[in-house]
Amino acid sequence: MENQNTLVWEVTVWEFLFVTVILAGAAAYMTGRAAARTWLPNWQLVLYVLLLTAATRFIHFALFEGTLLTLYYFVVDLIVLLVIAFTGKRITRAYQMATQYGFAFERTGPLGWKPRETGS
Repeated sequence: MENQNTLVWEVTVWEFLFVTVILAGAAAYMTGRAAARTWLPNWQLVLYVLLLTAATRFIHFALFEGTLLTLYYFVVDLIVLLVIAFTGKRITRAYQMATQYGFAFERTGPLGWKPRETGS
């Protein structure tokens, strides 16, 4: 297929969705969950997502004739994967705070928690 070179993807939209959003996005989400479960700092999650982004760029290069060393599309893939990874971390952290520390916190939605109201 012909590369489409748009602002968001350099391959076709379907290849971008399949490789970056579905395959690498699932790996980024699971990486975010693992970072939350082991209480890793955010800088370590960014480091792991950088490595995942490099692997994603290689898949675009090896399977779909994308460019391997393009800074612009590397940054685009990195931003997409960071958003997915930090979403996975936040969802898991909200669950952790509400279940492990249920006496002190309650969930306010899929991404948040708040201190539990104490009746005086």
